[in-house]
Amino acid sequence: MKCSAITSSNCYHHGSSFSISPFFSKPFSSLQFPSSSPQQSSSIVFNPLHIKGINSKSKSKSRIIASLDRDEWSVNKKETPAKALRTILDSQGIHQCPASFDALSAKLVHRAGFPLTFTSGFSIAAARLGFPDTGLISYGEMVDQGRLITQAVSIPVIGDADNGYGNAINVKRTVKGYIQAGFAGIMIEDQVSPKACGHTQGRKVVSREEAVMRIKAAIDARNESGSDIVIVARTDSRQAVSLDEALSRVRAFADAGADVLFIDALTSKEEMRAFCEVSPLIPKLANMLEGGGKTPILNPMELEDIGYKLVAYPLSLIGVSIRAMQDSLTAIKGGRIPPPGSLPSFEEIKDIVGFNAYYEEEKRYATTAIQRHSVTESSSPYSLQQRGEVDTEQRSPNPTVEVITPDVYNKYGADNSRDPFSGIWSRTLKIKITGRDGSNKLELSVPAGFIDGITNIVPALGGVNIKDLLANASGDIEGKLLLDINDRMGDRIQVFLG
Repeated sequence: MKCSAITSSNCYHHGSSFSISPFFSKPFSSLQFPSSSPQQSSSIVFNPLHIKGINSKSKSKSRIIASLDRDEWSVNKKETPAKALRTILDSQGIHQCPASFDALSAKLVHRAGFPLTFTSGFSIAAARLGFPDTGLISYGEMVDQGRLITQAVSIPVIGDADNGYGNAINVKRTVKGYIQAGFAGIMIEDQVSPKACGHTQGRKVVSREEAVMRIKAAIDARNESGSDIVIVARTDSRQAVSLDEALSRVRAFADAGADVLFIDALTSKEEMRAFCEVSPLIPKLANMLEGGGKTPILNPMELEDIGYKLVAYPLSLIGVSIRAMQDSLTAIKGGRIPPPGSLPSFEEIKDIVGFNAYYEEEKRYATTAIQRHSVTESSSPYSLQQRGEVDTEQRSPNPTVEVITPDVYNKYGADNSRDPFSGIWSRTLKIKITGRDGSNKLELSVPAGFIDGITNIVPALGGVNIKDLLANASGDIEGKLLLDINDRMGDRIQVFLG
């Protein structure tokens, strides 16, 4: 594997050098480590997490998290997403979780090697509705978007559930819905309805008693569901009331059984440090609101020094998406297209959204053996034998389909004869299909009276009067072209006299 360069700011802290320690300090039985596919990058991207030899006020820490291949933090099929998240929370260092807002952005987070992601209500409201994060998006819309995200990736996903969308009973329904949607964790906050984005004006919170009751209701819903979903308890009371109130609330959340604590919109390192000193054994979440929020933007090492376990980046992906789309539209409006350096190639886009994986999966189900359908196995009054190939490199230049005509063809009453091989059945037709790219997709040699059945294989021949074609070709030699058409897919269909 290759290691990407580490900047000097990551290599030195207060003048102390360090050595990179192994990524895992203990077995991670709940994580799977599949080998990389040819499309996967094998380079190590160092997120500032476990670096050995950096001094802190209390003790020396092992502190660099290496995001290895993007599947290394994937949820093992034998465990729940919540268990995978708990394993991450129990591991050393601080973990970065960029916010995703749809399935594609979540896949990009996964491919980049991050151990988890979370759904940002701000970003989902913007991307799904084009609305601000002011309580306009509903529980149903959030859980539906979340289900698409959790199904797109195999890393744990923490879901933003706003204020639970109502009272304690609503909170219970919300938690159960998020469990069913596949979330590893759920974040519940203490704002009133309608809620507001944590770093904007006009926020108000419910009473401390009601806030704690929401967390208790969330835990009850988890227990009733037999789930182990991680409960992230958030308070916005730092801005709505005071720092002391916020610290009191997270202490009460911890006593109620919350798994992760979060105070949004803290305004200084001192406030952040005071927060992390509350219930020190319970993981803390930091929110690095990009672009000008109330909380100082610190790097992961600084946040770990303070005492955080998780760091969220809520606006990075939605923000750069907005700017990139604006720039692209400006280029298009000016009669140009976005420059090559500003967007992936078509091949890269296909790989990201899964075309290559789809093609590999498709091969597993392609027909490779000769298939025979007897009269007893099929509702059609004919049998078909087809030679199909999976790999184009193994495909013969003239793929054929042989049609076997059993004695039951006399049920057609062709030419009013009881002999299935007299009259129209004595003539043979050759049907050839050529793809738009010039490839020979199919050739058929069939008795002329079989046309009623062959339309099940070549629907474009439905309605063609074969008898008229044969009548007009009476006495013509073998090989005469009787019909030459293109179907709606652009394939060329030709019928020859056999």
